[in-house]
This record gives sequence, C-alpha cells and structure tokens, in this order.
Amino acid sequence: MNNCLIIIPTYNEKENIDKIIPAILSQSIPAEILIIDDNSPDGTASIVRELQKNNKKIHLIIRKEKLGLGTAYLTGFRWALDQKFDYIFEMDADFSHNPNDLPRLYDAVAHNGADLAIGSRYKSGVNVVNWPLGRVLMSYAASIYVRIITGMNIKDTTAGFKCYKSKVLKTINLNSIRSKGYAFQIEMKFIAWKFGFNIIEVPIVFTDRKFGSSKMSGGIFNEALWGVVKMKWRSFYTDYKLSS
Repeated sequence: MNNCLIIIPTYNEKENIDKIIPAILSQSIPAEILIIDDNSPDGTASIVRELQKNNKKIHLIIRKEKLGLGTAYLTGFRWALDQKFDYIFEMDADFSHNPNDLPRLYDAVAHNGADLAIGSRYKSGVNVVNWPLGRVLMSYAASIYVRIITGMNIKDTTAGFKCYKSKVLKTINLNSIRSKGYAFQIEMKFIAWKFGFNIIEVPIVFTDRKFGSSKMSGGIFNEALWGVVKMKWRSFYTDYKLSS
C-alpha cells in the first residue's frame, strides 16, 4: 500500500503553490500530494502541471468551477481510498499550515495511537500569528461554541490541518456529508468522534498567509453557526456503531 497523501484544495494560489509543494516533499515522511484546483483563473493548475513533469508524486484534479472546500476534500478522500493510501492529510496551500509540522501529525497516527490527528491552534493557549484580534476572537469563540453544542472535547474544532487513518474515512459515509464550507471541518471531526475514533490534538503555530487572499466569508461563518445545530440534531437519529 501507499503511505501518505497530502490533499490541498486550491483556488488562485499561484503565489504559493510552487513553494508549498517542494516544502512538503522535502519532509521526512513518505508523502505524495494531490492538488484539487477549482479551475483557478490565475493559472494555479498550470504551475502544478509544470511541477508534475519532474515528479510523479504530484497529482492534480481540476474541477470545472469553484465548488467549495468540503466537496474538494471529499473528492480527494475518494481518490485517496481508491489509490489505497494509509494516511490522508488535509492542508492549506498558503503556508498557514507549516509543512514542518507534517511529521508530527504523521507520528501521531502512525506511532502514537491516533486515528485522527489535528494540528491544533488552541491545544496549548492561542497560537495564531498575524491575524487581527477580531478574527482570533471569532475563531476561538467558534471552537467554544462547537464544543458546547456537540460535547466534543476538542480545543480546535474548526481546524483544517489534519491527518486521518484510512479506516476513519472508510467508516464515514462520505456521501452523507452535507457541509461545503468550513463547517465541513467540524462535521468530519464530529462524525469521527461519534464513531469513537481516537482523536489527538497536536499543538501547532498557525501563521496567516503572506501571499494571496483569504477565502473566508460571512456566508461560510453562518453555515458553520447553524450547521452545527442541524448536525447535532441529525446525530440523534443516526447509528454510529462500528461494523465488526
């Protein structure tokens, strides 16, 4: 079987993509990369194609239009399972997730018993660099809100830097995932937690992007706000027993 796949959704990341890919491949883990690009008008996919010419560990899926973060990851998860990868990562393209932290997430799932490892901004205080205070407070408050509604004992419930064992993604019915924006991150954690998988938070320092523009919007925040309540309600009518 293959070992690690790092999935990176992209939309207009030409200023970052040619830097983040080599930084990932230089790490001490047996990793390949899957870029899922939503037909970026800035030519992100063309840069990836050039990098592919000299490296078979780089893979690319281009979608016709901007379809949302959650659906991009679901596309990547299905591809990863078809290709029989053991460990599947979620990661941003903009260096807010430091490639140097990849081995720490890998160690958590490969050697330290985690089924899902989360790169956590809030496991040991608030470790966010270059965000405005208002955004830090909103993000931290959102994680508290999610913990209260769901009951999950996870400090960084909205984190997008993660590593799954393949068995977690095989267990979750990916077709049932409803969230498309950042609520997707919450929903995936919640379902893994409901199934009883071991979730470990690995403290990281999150640094805001230097290049390109953020994809965060008010609509994304509202989806997360109300989506958590709907998700919790649906859970009362869902069977989370693992098949033997």
